Amino acid sequence: MQERNAHVRPRMHYLCMDMLQLEFPDAHFQVVLDKGMLDALLTDEKEPTLVRGERMFSEISRVLQLGGRYLCVSLAQAHVLKAALGHFSREGWMVRIHQVSGSEAVSPERQFTLPIFIYVMTKFKKVPGSALCVLEICTAEWDRPVRMESAERLAEAVRERQQYALLRSQLNKHSSAGNISLDLCNAATGKPRYTLHVVDSPGGKLSHTKHFAIFIIPQGRETEWLFGTEEGRKQLAVSAGFQRLVTVALHRDQCYEGMEGIQTELSGKVMELAPPGLLPQQQVPFLSVGGDIGVRAIQHHSTSALSGEYVIEDVKGDDACYFRRLVFLSNRNVIQSEARLLPQAPPKGHKKQKKKKAAAAVAVCDSTRPLLVSASHAVDKSYLCCAHHRAMVAGLALLKSLELFPEAPIHVLVIGLGGGSLPLFIHNYFSQCHVEAVEIDPTMLEVAMRWFDFSLGNRLKVHVADGLDYVTRVAAEELCCYDAIMFDVDSKDSALGMSCPPPTFVEKPFLQKVRAILKPEGIFILNLVCRDSQLRGSVLAVLEEVFPVLYAWRTEEEVNEILFCQLHPKCRLTPVEILERARVLEKALRLPGQAWDSTYTLADMLQAMRIV
Repeated sequence: MQERNAHVRPRMHYLCMDMLQLEFPDAHFQVVLDKGMLDALLTDEKEPTLVRGERMFSEISRVLQLGGRYLCVSLAQAHVLKAALGHFSREGWMVRIHQVSGSEAVSPERQFTLPIFIYVMTKFKKVPGSALCVLEICTAEWDRPVRMESAERLAEAVRERQQYALLRSQLNKHSSAGNISLDLCNAATGKPRYTLHVVDSPGGKLSHTKHFAIFIIPQGRETEWLFGTEEGRKQLAVSAGFQRLVTVALHRDQCYEGMEGIQTELSGKVMELAPPGLLPQQQVPFLSVGGDIGVRAIQHHSTSALSGEYVIEDVKGDDACYFRRLVFLSNRNVIQSEARLLPQAPPKGHKKQKKKKAAAAVAVCDSTRPLLVSASHAVDKSYLCCAHHRAMVAGLALLKSLELFPEAPIHVLVIGLGGGSLPLFIHNYFSQCHVEAVEIDPTMLEVAMRWFDFSLGNRLKVHVADGLDYVTRVAAEELCCYDAIMFDVDSKDSALGMSCPPPTFVEKPFLQKVRAILKPEGIFILNLVCRDSQLRGSVLAVLEEVFPVLYAWRTEEEVNEILFCQLHPKCRLTPVEILERARVLEKALRLPGQAWDSTYTLADMLQAMRIV
């Protein structure tokens, strides 16, 4: 090497030396460059190997001046990174890790799969007793470094980049990579900014020009079946006709500068997810519904002692309608409650004021401030947004004496309040019905009354209590007092395979208490959300032990399954009888002068009902 470079690099010296015992004096260099030697030395995590690593670090520290830098090129295997971070952070050095970009001249198929990193360790004077240590990562050439709070978090960030590189390699080499999702985070805050799902169309006739496209899901619509489920996204990809479609969901705590701004921000990153064979300069279309990114405005953000952090948000849905939603941030992809908002007719003489407000509402659509739509809109109490709520109300058609509706003096118990739309609808359309709702979280009652126009009255009461305790107490009184009992309560434990209701609500001893407070010809209606087929089977088995008559309602677009339970076999109806009862009930509920949602047909809802 010395001879080869004697004329080209005459000031460069090549020396043979033991890196664990360097022959240079202290503070001799400003830079130490290590091209893979650390990786070669730390082949495992055995004690002798780690001791050699520590000796190497000590020698590097000795020969570097204060302010000098140790530059180490590494694949950042977990044990190598752990050793380096552990030593230099303890010594009070500044640690920054750069990910090296691949060459644009090399096709993705030929690039090295694992990313390469450079550790930049800057020597500072160690201050006894000081816990200050600067840890940073820089994942792109022109990005600003991101500060990390701990060595563990920095190592985790490196691991995420390695996993992403493996994922990218898989996507670049295979035209069908399965169900893949990933989050792109805000570089400044580290919070998720975009959630991407990669969807490859199944085999079939596809256009030779439609290889790859990006679909921006409008804000607030990411929970819809078409965008929020694997089956829905597959259908979307087939309808779009592209070989690979990447759907992009926008997060509620981020600010976006319209479709053009999102396209500029994502163009470079999404190309890393392109299918094999895509030409480097090929234009990739950005698609959306109606060509915009939708509207979402946070009206209220707070925390409940029982339910945790939650938001009230207004979103613009399809057909330009606005909807108000309650979302628990512990399960941010699930809408807990939803209500449609309708514009209120302005008082006479206030037409100019209305126009000013409308203009203002348009002006803030893309901002993070609350929409002014709230002041000019009211909750539509005639509209049930949730399909499972519509099914639960339609299930009241199974009650006897339909000819007496809606004046029949029935008593309904609803466990779980949320925004209150279900008990409020029953109260408003069954004019002699007495509704009692039980809600464990007093904050939710406040939310329902403030944001969803829920109100109490002589026929509508709310008990702030645990539903388990309330049913147990009423059962102890030995009174069969309810014509209908509805469970619409979520589970706070996301680790379970059943998110609604909590498992204790469907245990046999408790269901027997539910049976005890139900009138002989009454109906028990349960909202079940269970993705574990074995657990679902055990729930149905217990229900059948307690309730001889069991119907189930579910559609392809719904994760909710509504179960209708009755006490006596004589209550069992044929599908034809169920549909006829639904028509009779709907005719009774459509009262003159009272609004009725024209899209809500009880018989159509119960078409999906089947006997278990």
